[in-house]
Amino acid sequence: MVVAAPSPGSLDRGFQLLYNLDFARAQEQFVSYQQQHAADPMGPVAEAAGLLFSELSRAGVLGTRFFDRDSSFRSRPLPKSDPALRDRFNSALQRAEVLSRQHLASDPNDRGALLAMTLVNGLRADYISLFENRYGAALHYTRDATSYARRLLAICGDCYDAHIATGISGYLIGSMSAPMRWILRMGGFSGDKQQGMTELRLVSDRGHYLAPYARILLAIAEIRERNPTAARQLFSQLRDEFPRNPLFTQELARLDAAAH
Repeated sequence: MVVAAPSPGSLDRGFQLLYNLDFARAQEQFVSYQQQHAADPMGPVAEAAGLLFSELSRAGVLGTRFFDRDSSFRSRPLPKSDPALRDRFNSALQRAEVLSRQHLASDPNDRGALLAMTLVNGLRADYISLFENRYGAALHYTRDATSYARRLLAICGDCYDAHIATGISGYLIGSMSAPMRWILRMGGFSGDKQQGMTELRLVSDRGHYLAPYARILLAIAEIRERNPTAARQLFSQLRDEFPRNPLFTQELARLDAAAH
């Protein structure tokens, strides 16, 4: 994301550590940032993102095999969540939401608060869909995330990280069957799979904190769309950028094995 002021270094370092699966040191950065910038909602948002990412890693959900196209996601047994981590995750999101609403009350166009609210709702949607099997509620949070993202993009066209919400929503809803898309459209939900992937590519190419996350999602989507060459390019880029994360090397090995 391109903003007027330079990005706080501790958040940058925290996200770099996060993508390298160094969760403890990432949280140290996020906590330090919150101590220095207590009014910025991106501090607790980053903390929540780190907690969710660590929980996904612990539960074995980060690999593409968990999202394999040939099996029903809903039929999979739910990964077991850590109640203590869940409480910390929810607490961080609540703090971020309180701070964001305070900013938006005085300035409805506060860019940082709009991005934070986009991510708060997106993170909630991710958690309750993966760990609680609450897909209906997750869709509502996804819609809220998309709404905040569109508000932000309307006033800040180069706030590229916000496209993560519209991209995920577009791809997921656009991937559903035609009858299901029609039902969702009646409820105010809409999505276009190709447009969703286009927006994820935009985050991948020009995003800030979420560019690597967008590449992970794109790689999963490319595998689901039977395009292993594109997935390989994305995983190779991620492996080179985050050499201490073994997941990207493992996914490349899976792709190589499947090609033979």
